[in-house]
Formats: sequence, structure tokens, C-alpha cells
Amino acid sequence: MSAATERTPVDVAVGVLIDEAGRFLLTSRPVGKVYAGYWEFPGGKLEAGESVEAALRRELIEELGIHIGAVHPWKIELMDYEHARVRLHFCKVFDWTGEFEMREQQAMAWQTLPVQVQPVLPGTLPVLRWFAEERGYVGATHET
Repeated sequence: MSAATERTPVDVAVGVLIDEAGRFLLTSRPVGKVYAGYWEFPGGKLEAGESVEAALRRELIEELGIHIGAVHPWKIELMDYEHARVRLHFCKVFDWTGEFEMREQQAMAWQTLPVQVQPVLPGTLPVLRWFAEERGYVGATHET
């Protein structure tokens, strides 16, 4: 495989679930995946022909067992990891139905700034900065 092919971005739908108190949901990456144990916003890769919204709805059912309401596209960030280049499509979600089930044996945590769980996946850090800007928060967004 050529270097150019290896660096073609993988599109990923990411759900930024925000509850009524303004907290946001982070989940840990499951054992067996790259960056296992790191905390991130839930979501996953788009399948062929799938929209960001459709992928996000599917992934959150598969990973968390919830059905989401309206999807609000927010920001797109390109991240270069050692294993892949990833185009993250962040979408805010304010309503959902169902009970949270950690279907991949991951952990979940409702967080505010500064985030208390660690380590935080590099692709999550821009979102924490955006939250800080939106909310007028000054200081470290996470523990290192």
C-alpha cells in the first residue's frame, strides 16, 4: 500500500451527547482497539454510502443501546494518528431514548470542564477547547 493510500482519511461520525445539565458523555475505548482505555466521544466509521447522521444513529445503537433524536452537525476535524488519518464529523445530540448499555464493555462518564477521566484521546481535545470557548471557560480542559 502506498503512503498516499494509507493517509486517505477515514470518515468517522462522532456523537457529542449533552444532557440537560450541560454535561457531555465520554466513553472509554474498548480492549482490543487502538488506544484502548482512552476516553473519547462515542461514534464510529461511516460505511460505504452512509451519511454522517445514519452512521451516528447506527453506531450509538451498536455501542450504547440508545436511539438518538435530532443530530446537529457541529464541526469537522482532521486528525493524524500513527495508524490512520481520521476525518471526525462532530455532531451535537441533545435528546435520546433508551437505557445506556455498554455493549463493547467500555466505560462511560458524564463530564464537565475540566474533564476528570484520563487519558483523553487526542481527537477529543479539540472538542474540549470548543466547549471552553462556547462556555467562557478558562483553564485546563483536562488532566494530563
